[in-house]
Amino acid sequence: MKAKIVVLGNEKGGTGKSTLAMHLIVTWLREGKKVAALDLDGRQGTLSRYLQNRKEFATKNGITLPMPDYVRMNNISNEILFLRSQLERLSNDYDIIVLDTPGADTALTQEALFQADTLITPINDSLLDLDVLGVVDGDTLRIKGPSHYSERIWSVRQKRNLMKKSPLNWIVARNRLSPFKNKNKQMMEELLNSLSERIHFKVAGSITDRVVFRELFLKGLTMMDLRENGLHMPLSMSSIAARQEVRSLANSVF
Repeated sequence: MKAKIVVLGNEKGGTGKSTLAMHLIVTWLREGKKVAALDLDGRQGTLSRYLQNRKEFATKNGITLPMPDYVRMNNISNEILFLRSQLERLSNDYDIIVLDTPGADTALTQEALFQADTLITPINDSLLDLDVLGVVDGDTLRIKGPSHYSERIWSVRQKRNLMKKSPLNWIVARNRLSPFKNKNKQMMEELLNSLSERIHFKVAGSITDRVVFRELFLKGLTMMDLRENGLHMPLSMSSIAARQEVRSLANSVF
């Protein structure tokens, strides 16, 4: 059975792709799945730095933390051929391959989208982020039509169809949500639901904004590690809720 390819993608930077990728990777590892990861952001390499922090933290503290097999795409002469070769190499030995993409529309990113079984697009809960997916009328606050990234996904879907590949499962994850009810939160929910029907994606895995997500990066840890023996980290009600949110998103992939 070939690995499921999961791509974290959004042309807008700063939406939390790498943090979310890391949490999903560790979730699946702790469920007993074999996971590989490809960091396609050769310049920034946030996922690679996250994993390196994790390795160093585990060594320093004498603990064992689950790690994926991972490759950073950096200074590769032919990135697309290299990506294809890596996917072929890993496909039969792993259950899941996670691809973390840069916030830009490049030939490499387009190839990653084409190869994806599931695309997860995290967006912050704002109209600015929504603009990547759909054009909103400033007077009526209604969706006027798809935006540039949605059109890119449409073209990828058409190409996959021509190549007789399975339909792309597209999931939009609302990230860094306010824990409180407010007008913007309700408006975003309504607009996303309307847009999802028009351009065919699922809204799943809402992740509430918590400072701890950013604090764990330097140690290479995730919410899913907080019960690890030897860490001695408190598990608050907020942490428990965060773990459930991540698990819910991870489960929506299958």
